Amino acid sequence: MAEVSVPPSCHGEAAPRVRAGGGVVARRGPGGTVEMLLVHRPRYDDWTFPKGKVDAGEGDDAAALREVEEETGLPCRLGPELACSRYEDRKGRSKLVRYWLMAPDGPAHESLAATTGEVDKTEWLGIEDALAALTYDRDRDVLRSAVSALEGHTPV
Repeated sequence: MAEVSVPPSCHGEAAPRVRAGGGVVARRGPGGTVEMLLVHRPRYDDWTFPKGKVDAGEGDDAAALREVEEETGLPCRLGPELACSRYEDRKGRSKLVRYWLMAPDGPAHESLAATTGEVDKTEWLGIEDALAALTYDRDRDVLRSAVSALEGHTPV
């Protein structure tokens, strides 16, 4: 596995067994409001951000871009790194997910087509609606980090 540079805020007591990259995709919606892209995964019946495991030899940021496109069909540009999530996955493994703010690289259509079977729906939501729709508190923390980045502040 390649040496990985992990921000200090993402350090834990032990190296994670699973590394993943993800994206918080933002766009300007009708009236200029900021909207965030959420995905629904039927396997877990949850609303979250597109994310996935890092492939061998792949950087976390490259994995984030790849996973966003695979899960939404939307190619994106990488923005600043956001807060990360550290948790135990459903198989009992320690998992670290690094997130980046992203912008669509081209038109951000209402209806997006995933290229994997992991996602069955996507939804563009305003910030408050996205906070309410997200299934996990850790994702709400990541969203707050994205809002700070969009406002020009450094996320914690």
